Amino acid sequence: MSTVIAIDGPAAAGKGTLSRKIAETYGFHHLDTGLTYRATAKALLDAGLPLDEEAVAETVARKVELSGLDRDVLSRHEIGEAASKIAVMSSVRKALVEAQRAFSKRLPGTVLDGRDIGTVVCPDALVKLYVTASPQVRAKRRYDEIVARGGAADYAAIFDDVKARDARDMGRADSPLRPADDAHLLDTSEMSIEAAFQAAKSIIDAALSRNAQK
Repeated sequence: MSTVIAIDGPAAAGKGTLSRKIAETYGFHHLDTGLTYRATAKALLDAGLPLDEEAVAETVARKVELSGLDRDVLSRHEIGEAASKIAVMSSVRKALVEAQRAFSKRLPGTVLDGRDIGTVVCPDALVKLYVTASPQVRAKRRYDEIVARGGAADYAAIFDDVKARDARDMGRADSPLRPADDAHLLDTSEMSIEAAFQAAKSIIDAALSRNAQK
């Protein structure tokens, strides 16, 4: 049986970096579930298909190959904007959640990060982490990331985008962003990635130890 670690949280809280580090440390498979929505959106854009027809988007979502997700390509802003439009469609979410659940069964274990892993995708995950940080800190991180890649960035615009995305993610009717009742909260506002990783590792090690004793 696969060991599942579910990591949720808002944009730019550090959950992606943390998830990849955890997966590498434990030798588990990793899936950034947000990329599955972006891959669906990119496929629609590439084919010149509409973003507002749910049946079309669902058909495309069911063909997304989870092992071929290119983070660099899928991180483009226009793909993110398109993804946010299809992510509110219930049938698209249902199709991608089915694929994500299938991925979670890979042995010896999996780390899935997203918005609704602990609440919807893998409610029985061995460990659930909710990684967050203040909107100001998250906007600054995104700003620094863009500048480091040689891009031009506007902090005020990024801050507004972070707040708008939070409102959209937390306010949607289907699978809103919220911590699972049994999730461990990790606020990374004042934490380095190494400190956040060590905190997460302590929680995971304790859960693995308890599970081994059953």
